[in-house]
Amino acid sequence: MKNRDHFRLIKAKVLKNSCLKITYADGTDFNVDLSDWIKSSSCLKPLQDQSFFASAKLREFGRAVEFGKGEIDLAADNLRNLAIEQSGGIGHERIWNWMHKNNLTLDGAAEVLGISRRMLAYYRNGEKPIPRHIWLACVGWETLHKHGKAA
Repeated sequence: MKNRDHFRLIKAKVLKNSCLKITYADGTDFNVDLSDWIKSSSCLKPLQDQSFFASAKLREFGRAVEFGKGEIDLAADNLRNLAIEQSGGIGHERIWNWMHKNNLTLDGAAEVLGISRRMLAYYRNGEKPIPRHIWLACVGWETLHKHGKAA
């Protein structure tokens, strides 16, 4: 199995206002604001209690942050995606969702974007940052496809 240090947490520190400072094994640090997730998801409502939120700690193998005695956990890959989006980047989940929504395989998506299958896999798996022009190509292709004009 491929090493996925970019999704393995090595530190999680509670900050004010439902924020965490998270550090991944690849050396990347993020401050991630969970307040919108907490407000919009009924299963995360207990995190509105700051003392419960303050119980945050890493789960075994750094694959999630858990709260309380495991009552709530947030996966490391989802946290990284959210942090990237909050910092103005394009999270890897956008590629997954775009491919699923448009019923595209890895080969098919790479072909319509004009990039290699391997590079698309890197973007989709969060191993490399998604360049803005690639995401704009996804959006543009989808728009043309809806109107029957995509090649």
